[in-house]
Amino acid sequence: MKAIKILLVFATIGLVAACSEDFLDVNPKGALDGAALASPAGIEASLISAYSMLDGWNGQWGNFGPWGRDAGHWIWSGVASDEAHKGSDASDIADITQIELYQWLPSNGLLEDMFSSRFEGVARVNATAALNNASESISAARKAEIDGELGFLRAHYHFEMWKVWKNVPYYTEEDEDFRKANDQDIMPNIIGDLEIAVNNLPTSQAQVGRPTKAAAQAYLGKVLLHNGDFAGAKTQLSAVVNSGQYSLAPCFHDNFNAATDNSSESVFAVQFSVNDGDPGANNGNYGTRLGFPHSGSPFGCCGFNQPSQDLVNAFKTDANGLPVNDGVDVSFGSTVDPRLDWTVGRDDVPYYDHGTHQPEWIRDRNFGGPYSPKKTQYHADQAEFNSGASAGAWGPQVSAINYNIIRYADVLLMLAETEVETGNLEAARALVNQVRARAGGCAQGASTIETNIDNAEITWADYKVGTYDSPWTDAGAARAAVRLERKIELAMEGHRLYDLRRWGTLASTMNAFFAANNARDDADPSKRRYLSNAFNVEAKHNAYPLPGVQVDLSEVEGSPMLKQNDGF
Repeated sequence: MKAIKILLVFATIGLVAACSEDFLDVNPKGALDGAALASPAGIEASLISAYSMLDGWNGQWGNFGPWGRDAGHWIWSGVASDEAHKGSDASDIADITQIELYQWLPSNGLLEDMFSSRFEGVARVNATAALNNASESISAARKAEIDGELGFLRAHYHFEMWKVWKNVPYYTEEDEDFRKANDQDIMPNIIGDLEIAVNNLPTSQAQVGRPTKAAAQAYLGKVLLHNGDFAGAKTQLSAVVNSGQYSLAPCFHDNFNAATDNSSESVFAVQFSVNDGDPGANNGNYGTRLGFPHSGSPFGCCGFNQPSQDLVNAFKTDANGLPVNDGVDVSFGSTVDPRLDWTVGRDDVPYYDHGTHQPEWIRDRNFGGPYSPKKTQYHADQAEFNSGASAGAWGPQVSAINYNIIRYADVLLMLAETEVETGNLEAARALVNQVRARAGGCAQGASTIETNIDNAEITWADYKVGTYDSPWTDAGAARAAVRLERKIELAMEGHRLYDLRRWGTLASTMNAFFAANNARDDADPSKRRYLSNAFNVEAKHNAYPLPGVQVDLSEVEGSPMLKQNDGF
């Protein structure tokens, strides 16, 4: 298959100092021969190459560049759900609009971009595994630890594809013919690799960016949850909580600030850096560049990935600070959860320290709506965390803000979900309350970026966020509360569509979302008229279509080994 035909170019390097993420940011110095690759230094360099695909970007532009490859799945899980619109204007990368409207076709080039990037990661893992297996010069202890790192990465890349397509092959270093059938459930393979990671990874790592035993347990818990094994997921997630290695960051915004990357809340993250010697800023967060506000803003680009009105309304609270759904859109001065203005850019509300968000920051308000994303943007005074004009036209949009594949709040909410499904409602309430209590710890300010939620300078909102203080006795209500908390806490972080799928609510949620938009009065500025063209969401949408080019390339004696997903 084309996706597996890759060229691995490694640098002969030594490992760098403790607590540094520089080990992910090495520029290639040349190709190594087989003997060099088989050495301990060669194996370590090969392993670094496997890590480097976590961001999905290897400099190959493909059909649409890094957008479909983004580690945070903003197209596949955000725009395709009820939390975001494609944004920009109607003519700009219309293939993303097709994803948003569920007009899914195997010929959409974004699918091929995603597929090739994740299988590139798999190929690099397996190349490293072959070297590690054959090595006689690396220590047994390090060899086992590398097995753990490789198991973690191989599971991650395959799980990424499972979330998107469900039906994909599972590749190991034993595979020689990559034209492989996708007729087997790969979940047991993913679970098996993560179990290897749990058994072989250390409890701590000297270098930031490598997974620990607890990170592997968190990932295994996540995978088991997606597989419907609530008891098994609870065991793994409880172990992470009981390890004492993680805690919620003091301020919610700490998770989206390059100055506080790798905080106590970061379980496993894609490590980004800029101004590190790469003139193209290729080690920065390339995949989110389109999410910066339009050229009328201080950022100069681009206006994609605009939060929806439905998402904004989810942050509305009552006098006790609990979520409320009263059918009225959030407006200037509404009582809201402070996480809203850490997540969404709203007019006349400070956008970090860039000034207040203004109407001209939106490319086409009639198309994408009035809101901008915020979690992937940097502060005005953080020149060291964006690459600036030195990286060319795209430079000011390339940042060093990490993407958290799993953070501790996610662990707590996944564990809360397992508690609901195994009948421990009060344990679930306590876990959700931890997340909600932290949410009240800070708010977007005016004279300073972070401030108290009751600061008198805050005139654009009445921030209130409270905890659930009455016992949870109804499983349905508890389940709904946990699911809503995930929607609020993890908004715009690449989880939403995959959560809806595993809950079995994708079709009902999205069809209701489209219907509610279409029911808005034509004069309502919140109406997105193009959503009336959305296809009806049905069971087939629980998996995206496989890219047609990959199906064609999988042919053996005229018959494709890859079977297209049902309905496409």
